[in-house]
Amino acid sequence: MNKGSIIAIVLVFGAIFLILIGGLFSFILFQMRANAQRLAWSQALYVAESGVAYYKWCLNNGVEGECSTEKEYFDIQGNSLGQFSLNIDESINCGETTERNIYSSGWTDKFTNTKREIKVTYGRLSVAKFAYLLNDSVWAGADREIRGHYHSNGGVRMDGENQSIVSSALESWTCTSSFGCSPSSTQDGVFSTSGNAKEDLFEFPVPSFDFDGITIDLANIKSKSQTSGTYLPPSTDINSSADGYHLIFNNDGTVEVRIITRLYSDWAYNTEEGWHYDYFRIRDEYFYNTYNIDDSCSVMFVEDNIWIEGEVNKKVTIASADLIDPNKDTNIILVDNIDYVDKDGTDGFAAIAENNILISPSSPNQMEIRGVFVAQKGHFGRNHYPNNFRDKLEIVGSIVSNGRVGTQWTSGSYPVSGYLERENYNDTKLIYNPCPFVPYAEYDFKIINWEELE
Repeated sequence: MNKGSIIAIVLVFGAIFLILIGGLFSFILFQMRANAQRLAWSQALYVAESGVAYYKWCLNNGVEGECSTEKEYFDIQGNSLGQFSLNIDESINCGETTERNIYSSGWTDKFTNTKREIKVTYGRLSVAKFAYLLNDSVWAGADREIRGHYHSNGGVRMDGENQSIVSSALESWTCTSSFGCSPSSTQDGVFSTSGNAKEDLFEFPVPSFDFDGITIDLANIKSKSQTSGTYLPPSTDINSSADGYHLIFNNDGTVEVRIITRLYSDWAYNTEEGWHYDYFRIRDEYFYNTYNIDDSCSVMFVEDNIWIEGEVNKKVTIASADLIDPNKDTNIILVDNIDYVDKDGTDGFAAIAENNILISPSSPNQMEIRGVFVAQKGHFGRNHYPNNFRDKLEIVGSIVSNGRVGTQWTSGSYPVSGYLERENYNDTKLIYNPCPFVPYAEYDFKIINWEELE
């Protein structure tokens, strides 16, 4: 073989070798870049999540107005890794933020076009978490069925059927004859004697709930109702013979207001007053006005006793309190069913009473009420009216009561008045997106939904 042929072969194979080596290096470089992009894609999510964590800190420290919506992100060694960008939208009612959606986009410095975006919904845990939230000891009878957290700052005798946690702030308490213990005895914070309860769901002692904190809201609700909601003065300012207001919620988003001029009397008993006459049944009334529920501030404040019923459209809060006369505490009377137009979380109802929230002696045989009911200084219940029986009471929502609750009265373990069957369910759709001014169980915002956007 001559030298020319050898040189040609060397050049050909050399070229092939260089092509193979070049291809190999290109493949390696491509894989390195692809790996770097995959790493950047993962890191972009970390950067986006750091933006959410940053804004959560701003929220819980009350400085969100001072926090930047675009910010550089540094790794643990202090080196710049990338940036995040934030967009925020809020659910606001009466100037109060109930829920925030945070959109956070993140990317790295090396691959600025490789972005990932997440949406995180932040909310605060409201008292709608509880089926019952009480500030006094209580006895839940064997006929009760409770689905939702049941908590008392006092002791709990749970003889009903509980499907969730039953908790007490007490390690132990004295159960007296008023709670079916004869003779009186010292019991655990939560105990049962019926065999109906799920005792593995009993928790005690746990931190107590601050009922005094609820008083702050009443003055605030009144102020908001006078500027952007609906305010009703003492009914005697309109008619000197008036005894309060009757409010009927309509499914078109309005509320009809009637002024009550005469009430029937009923012989009644409760543990606070003993035997007395109640004046809770409406005898005479007249039409006063119809109000539209304001979308921007769906709140009503009534400086008087009120009687309530109807079908609620929107998320509405109504408060009853006399902040003019310090010697007078007002009540809310539930006359008939309270329902929602839509039960998908769009609508909701909250009733906050300065004193008691009581079910009328003329309440329906089958009664269903929905909402969050707060008896700030008094209690929620139905007084004892001798031989006044009703079949079934279903509550979908939350009862927040300073005093002991009761919608059935017994003597010698036998019912003597009230509802013979009672069921309670908390409304999970209102836990993080409640009606305005519903008290919070926890004040820090927390994540209630997380999703990555395409």
